[in-house]
Amino acid sequence: MKLDLNCDMGESFGAWTMGRDAEMLEIVTSANIACGFHAGDPEVMFSTLADAEKNKVHVGAHPSFYDIYGFGRRPILGDSPAQIERQIIYQIGALQALAHTQGQKLSHVKTHGSLGNMAAENSELALAVAQAIYKVDKDLIMVVMPGMETERAALKLGLPLAREIYVDRAYADNGNLLSRKLPGAVLHDAEQASDRILTMLDAQAIITASGKKIQVAIDTVCVHGDTPGAVEMAQQLRQRLEAQGVIFAPMSEVLARR
Repeated sequence: MKLDLNCDMGESFGAWTMGRDAEMLEIVTSANIACGFHAGDPEVMFSTLADAEKNKVHVGAHPSFYDIYGFGRRPILGDSPAQIERQIIYQIGALQALAHTQGQKLSHVKTHGSLGNMAAENSELALAVAQAIYKVDKDLIMVVMPGMETERAALKLGLPLAREIYVDRAYADNGNLLSRKLPGAVLHDAEQASDRILTMLDAQAIITASGKKIQVAIDTVCVHGDTPGAVEMAQQLRQRLEAQGVIFAPMSEVLARR
């Protein structure tokens, strides 16, 4: 079995440092790099791209609502789907240009925080995300929540897609992530988190906080770079899955097996 291990990173900003990106890039196969709307700045974006290249890690854009203050985790209401589409195009373009200067090419796009959570349940927002990706480069992989509106939007436009599950987040019964406001929404125990992912992969299903199983295909597994202990969690997961015969590879190589 081939599987991608991705991480949301490049989320430092100015003098503010977030995550242990250099260490994480020695473990993961894909990096989702913040594009300045929730975190990241030109220097952070450029250096994260360069460090990813050194580690042969594929890179993708991690666009967000325009919410520096709330780290992209606050619902932003009032912008039309067309406005959201243009904001995503803007963010992809910024990272794409910086990558181009280093001879790199983006492989994928994955929405961040509230934008991703809302798009998973809102068909208009999901389509805005998919259309933004399609208009920039229809060969970019759209990272989606399996079985939800983002997957349907990617399929509607014929975008390549990677179905993602999370190492460090619990799930609600509708298949979306459990709200961070609820207890147990964020997992911190590396062994417990690894056990849960092993179970999900074996069952090819999302297992919700209540124990419900939702059958899905799984292409990539994500750990949030800002979660305390994220590096240790990613390292343990990779070691345990490799011991089970899993081969880790970037998303494009995982999707090529289909």
